[in-house]
Amino acid sequence: MRAVLQRVSQGSVSVGGELVAQIGPGVVALVGVGHEDTAETARAMADKIAGLRIFADANGKFNLSAKDVGAEVLVVSQFTLLADTRKGRRPSFIQAAPPDLAEPLVQKVADCLRDLGLRVQQGKFGAHMLVSLTNDGPVTIVLDV
Repeated sequence: MRAVLQRVSQGSVSVGGELVAQIGPGVVALVGVGHEDTAETARAMADKIAGLRIFADANGKFNLSAKDVGAEVLVVSQFTLLADTRKGRRPSFIQAAPPDLAEPLVQKVADCLRDLGLRVQQGKFGAHMLVSLTNDGPVTIVLDV
């Protein structure tokens, strides 16, 4: 499982012109699922997202996590994170899990984040989403679990 985390001042997802999710200060988590991922992988990813210290303390140091600051999290499924671009000019997505495996695991990540006490919004799995965000910092982190 791979995720790209962006610390944001705001984020939102629209589908077909309709706003489906919106957060204030927090984290946008773009999540890609691979064939070998499991519920345990999803739990580990949620723990990492919730506990990663990417928020500044009073001294401006990255010492606080999303849990520490009460950040909101916007979880967006993104199979393209598993793209293989080593050959040619067209990405291959064979490393990405099929929707019947990926959808419940993305949901599991979101559910585990909620269980950890975070406020979570979600994009719409499989939809053409317009994701809007204002990256704060900018801070962007790639996680592989």
